[in-house]
Amino acid sequence: MEPLSSRRAAGRGAAAAEGSLLASQGRRAAQGPEPGLGACTGCRAQKHWWAGLAEANHWHLSAAKEATTHALTLRPRAHAEAPAPMAFSRSPRRPYRDRGESSSGGASSLRPVPMVEDVDDEDDGGHTGPFEDAEPLDDIAGADDPAGRLSFKRRTKARGFSLLGALSPSFSALLPSRENTPTRSHLLSSFGAGRPSVDSPAKQGAVDWVAEGPGRRVYDDLTAIDWIFEYTKERLRIRDLERQGGLIGHIKTLYDASHIWLVLLGTGFAVGLIAAAIDIVTNWLGDLKDGFCRPSFYLSRTFCCWQIDDLSQCQDWVNWGEAFGISARGGSYIVKYIFYCIFSVLFAATACILVTAFALYARHSGIPEIKTVLGGFVIRKFMGAWTLLIKSLGLCLAVASGLWLGKEGPLVHVACCCANLFMKLFEPLRKNEARKREVLSAAAAAGISVAFGSPIGGVLFSLEQLSYYFPDKTMWQSFVAAMVAAVTLQFMNPFRTGKLVMYQVKYTRSWHGFEMIPFCILGILGGLYGAIFIKFNMAIARWRKSYQLRFFPVTEVVLVAIITSLINYPIVFMRLQCSALVATLFQECTPGSDILGICQTGKALGPILLLLLSALLAIILAAVTFGLQIPAGIILPSMAIGALYGRAMGMLVQAWQRNYPGAWFFSSCEPDIECVTPGVFAIIGAASALGGVTRMTVSIVVIMFELTGALTYVLPIMVAVMISKWVGDAFGRRGIYESWIHFKEYPFLENRDDVVPDIPVSDIMTRIEELVVITAEGHTIDSLDELLQSQHYKGFPVVVDTRHAILLGYISRSELRTALDQARHTRTFPGYTECYFSSRPYSTNTDTYLDLRPWMDQTPITLPQRSSLQLTINLFQKLGLRYILFSTHGQLQGLLTKKDAAFAINSDAGGGGGDAVGGLLRESGAGGRGGGGSAGGHGQGVGLLHGERDEEDEEGDGRASVEERRRRSTGSGGSGGPLAGL
Repeated sequence: MEPLSSRRAAGRGAAAAEGSLLASQGRRAAQGPEPGLGACTGCRAQKHWWAGLAEANHWHLSAAKEATTHALTLRPRAHAEAPAPMAFSRSPRRPYRDRGESSSGGASSLRPVPMVEDVDDEDDGGHTGPFEDAEPLDDIAGADDPAGRLSFKRRTKARGFSLLGALSPSFSALLPSRENTPTRSHLLSSFGAGRPSVDSPAKQGAVDWVAEGPGRRVYDDLTAIDWIFEYTKERLRIRDLERQGGLIGHIKTLYDASHIWLVLLGTGFAVGLIAAAIDIVTNWLGDLKDGFCRPSFYLSRTFCCWQIDDLSQCQDWVNWGEAFGISARGGSYIVKYIFYCIFSVLFAATACILVTAFALYARHSGIPEIKTVLGGFVIRKFMGAWTLLIKSLGLCLAVASGLWLGKEGPLVHVACCCANLFMKLFEPLRKNEARKREVLSAAAAAGISVAFGSPIGGVLFSLEQLSYYFPDKTMWQSFVAAMVAAVTLQFMNPFRTGKLVMYQVKYTRSWHGFEMIPFCILGILGGLYGAIFIKFNMAIARWRKSYQLRFFPVTEVVLVAIITSLINYPIVFMRLQCSALVATLFQECTPGSDILGICQTGKALGPILLLLLSALLAIILAAVTFGLQIPAGIILPSMAIGALYGRAMGMLVQAWQRNYPGAWFFSSCEPDIECVTPGVFAIIGAASALGGVTRMTVSIVVIMFELTGALTYVLPIMVAVMISKWVGDAFGRRGIYESWIHFKEYPFLENRDDVVPDIPVSDIMTRIEELVVITAEGHTIDSLDELLQSQHYKGFPVVVDTRHAILLGYISRSELRTALDQARHTRTFPGYTECYFSSRPYSTNTDTYLDLRPWMDQTPITLPQRSSLQLTINLFQKLGLRYILFSTHGQLQGLLTKKDAAFAINSDAGGGGGDAVGGLLRESGAGGRGGGGSAGGHGQGVGLLHGERDEEDEEGDGRASVEERRRRSTGSGGSGGPLAGL
C-alpha cells in the first residue's frame, strides 16, 4: 500500500499533466481552424483553449492549497450538469490580495473558477456565465454577434454621445435594443413622461441608468449638501449649454452668465432700501419713548427740529411730561421714566411675539446659521419671505426698545434672505446648492456694507468671518453687491447728513507716540472683555436651555426689557440707543457737541467713573440679551462697550497731559493745541472690543478706517486689534459666533488649520459592527419602507452581501425616501416590486423592478481605516464631504459623518486619547450606532457583519429577525440636538 504522500504527489502530477495537455490542445486549436472546418470549428477551438486554461489553473490552485493546508483529499471541481456559456465582467482585474490569491499561485481562500463548456452555436447568445459579478453579455463588445464569436474589443461608442445629452428622451434611440430585457424604473421625471409599461416590456425598451446623468440628490431639512455632486452637475450643465452653437446658443450662454449679476444687483438695491427704512423707523420709535413731534407725529426728533443746533430749544418737540401738563421737574422726570419703560417693554414684547408666532428663524443675529449654511448645511425656511418680513419688522422694534443689541449682524441675514428670494426666479441658481452658497457669500457683504457704511469692509467680513468657500469670482461678486447696496443707501440718505451711518466721524488731529502704550492697554482690555463676555453669555444660554423659562419666551423678554429700561434711563450714557451713543463717544469735543458732559474741563473724574460703570452694566445686559427670542446682533453693543471704556481711557490720558504738560513723555505735544483726542481712544476701544468678541482682524481694521476716513489711525487700530485677538485666543479660540454654532450643535467645520488630535480615524469612526447597511439585492418597496420606519439614520452604506461586506456605495435617507415615494405615488408601483442597488440578475422572471442606482452615491470617498484623523478632517474641509467610508480591500470597515468630524475638532475633549474621543463621538450618524447589521431580504431581517452569526442561523448567511435588529438598535444614541444623526 502506497504512502499517502506518494498518492498525493501522483495526483498532483497527473492533474498538472492533464491541465497542461488541455491547455496545449486549446492553444493549437485557437491558432485557427484547419482548412475546410469553417468558423464554427474555430469557435469551438477557442472555447477548448479557454477550458484547458481554466482547468489547468484550477488544478494548480487546488494543488497549491493542498500543499499549504495539508488537506486529506484532492477534490477536482465538479462540472455543471447543464452547459453554460461564459460572460465576462467589464470590471478591471483585481490584485492578488483582493482576490484572495498570492502572486506565487497560493490561495488563502479558493474561489470558483469559471468553466467554458462546448455548446452548440445556436445556444451561444443570451446567457450569462458563472462569474459572481458578471455583467450581462450584451454589455461586452461582440456579444451580439449571431455567430457566437467571442471578442475582447470594446464596442465603439456612438458619435455625439454625452452624459448630459442622455437626459433627452431621444437618446434611447442611440442604445442597442433589448427587447427581452425586463422593464426597469429609474424615477427620473426628466427622462420620460410616462410610466414604463408593465404589460409590454418589449415595446418600452430599457435604458441603462448610466445614461441618465450624474444622478439625483435630495436635501431634507437639517442635512448637508454634496459639494462634489453639485459642482459636477453644474459643469455638465455648462458643457451642454456651450455645445449649442450659433447665435441662439451664444445668447443663451450670455443670459445664463447674467443670472448671478441680476441677483446681486437686485439684492444690493433691496438691502439698501430695507436698511434705510430700518434706520428711519428705528429712530422714530426710539424718540417716541421720550416724546413726539407736535406738527407731525411721524417725525423723529431730528427731523422735527431740523436746522436747530440746540435740540433742547426746539418748540415743536413735546416730551411726555409736557404732554400731560406737568411742569415740575421731579414730576416730569417720573412721567418720562414711566413712558420710557412702557414703550421699551411694548416694543420688545411685540418683536418677540412676531418672531415666535410667524418666523422663529428671525431670532438672534442669524450669523451662526449663515456660517453653517455657507459651510454646506441645509436649513429650510431660514431665508424665506416670512423670515425677511419678520426680521425687518422685529429688528425695528427690538432696536427701538433700548435693549443692548444691534442691527448690524441681523442685516447680514436680511441680505441673504433677499438674495435667496431673487434666486428663486432663476432655475440654474435655484436648483444648485453650491452656486446658491456663492451668491449668499456675496450677499452677506452687502449686509455689512449698509450696516457700517463700509463696502470694502463688508467684502472682507464675508471673506474672513462668513464664507466657507470663497473663490476669486466670489470676491468680485461681493464687491459689486456691497457697492450697489452702499450707493442705494447713500441715495436714500436716511439721516439727511450725507453719512451712511450715524457714527461716521472725521478727525482733524493726529496721534502721538506716547499714546501707543494706552492703545496697547485698550487691546488687552478688548481681549479680556471678549473672553469674559463669551463665557458669560454661553453660561446664560446653557442655563436658559435647562430652565423652565425657555418655554415662555415672551415672559423672559418682558422681564429683561423691564430690568434694562429701569437701569438705562437713570444713566445718561445708557439712555441713548447704541448707535447714538457710539456716535457721541466718537466725536471730538467741539462747542455745542457736549450733550453727555464728557468735554468739561477740570471735571473728568465723575464722567470717567460713570463711563466705566456704564461699560460694566452694559456687559451684563448684553450677555443676557443676546440669546433672547428676538432679532439681536452683538456687533454694535460690543462697539458701544469698547467706546465707553476707550473714552474713559482717553479722558484719563487727557487729564494727565493737562495736569503735567511739561513731562518728558508729553514733549511731542504742541503748546496751546489740544494734544490728546479722547474720541480716538473710543474708536480704538470699539475696535478692540469687537475683535475680542468676534476674533476678526483685517475686516475690523478696514471697517474702522472707512468710518474715520483717515489712514492716520490705521496703525494704532491694527495694534489694538492684534493684541485683542492674542489675548482672547489665550482663553479660547472660538469667537462668539463659533461658540453659538457649537452650542446649537451645527455640523460646521471651519476651513482653516485647527489643532486636530493625533489619533487614527478608527478611534472615532462608527465601526461596522454598529452600522445598519443595505444589501444590493433582496428588497422590495415595502421592506425598504419598513427599514426607514424602524431606523432613523440619515443614510445607509450599500454592500454586496453581509458575509463579505464588499462596499458598493452609499444612499442617504432623503434620496431613498424620495425614490420610494415616487415609485408608489407617481409611478403607482405595487409594494412587492423588487428593488436593486446593483445590476439586476437576468435570471429573474419579474417584468418590473426598481433600479435605485441613480439615487445612490456609487463613488463615495473612501479611506483606509488606519488613516489619520488629520487627513480625514482635511478631506471634510477641502472637499465639503458629508461622510467618508472606510474600507480594506473593498470591504467596509466603518463610517464617519461630518458631524462626527465637527465634534472631533470642536469638543474640548477632542484632544484626549482615542477612547475618550471615541466615546464622545459615538452617536447616531449615517447608518449610525447600535444597528448591528444590514437591511435585506424583503424586510425579513438584517445581516450580522464582521463574523457575527446568529445562534439560530446554521448556514451563517447573516440573517436575523426584525425584532433582533430593533433590539440591537435600541442602543443608538445621539447628542440630543436637532441635528443628531446627520
